[in-house]
Amino acid sequence: MATPPTILKVQTVARSRLFRIESVGLRFSNGVEVEFERLRGSGSISAVIVVPLLDDDTVLLIREYGVGLERYELGLPKGRADPGEALVDAANRELMEEAGYGARSLTVVRNLSLAPAYLGHQTCIVLARDLYPASRPGDEPEPIEVVPWPLADIDRLVLESDELSEGRSIAALFLARTWLARQTPPASEG
Repeated sequence: MATPPTILKVQTVARSRLFRIESVGLRFSNGVEVEFERLRGSGSISAVIVVPLLDDDTVLLIREYGVGLERYELGLPKGRADPGEALVDAANRELMEEAGYGARSLTVVRNLSLAPAYLGHQTCIVLARDLYPASRPGDEPEPIEVVPWPLADIDRLVLESDELSEGRSIAALFLARTWLARQTPPASEG
């Protein structure tokens, strides 16, 4: 494995309410020095994305407006963890705020990075099961539509529809489906 580069300097070049842009000077083991920019959030793993299962076969998606693409899009409930808030608690809160359900069972599947060359951010995928109706006020500017979708039909949604393009939601759906398949013991032959 290669030796990580030496960080020579880190300087904040811009800041917003949620992020800061840093210039990072690096020296690699071969002596080459470069300067990269990265987008930093509030911490290492400070966001969650929730895969809510209404039952063993149905995932709940949400349709909300994404200003980056200037359109409504299907995805999964997601959001930032509050300072000091456990990730599973943040997942349950976001689920209540965005989908109108709470979960009695919350399981961390794994953490994802999106663009590690530029973003110092990870998102925790949480599988939510044993759902019950529960809502909390959130920061959404309008009511969010909840769309039940067959888990077995995620391939069609991702490959044949333009309603879902957000990479974290796609990855979380496939990873959760794979994780669930590994938890189910194979049927015995008889």
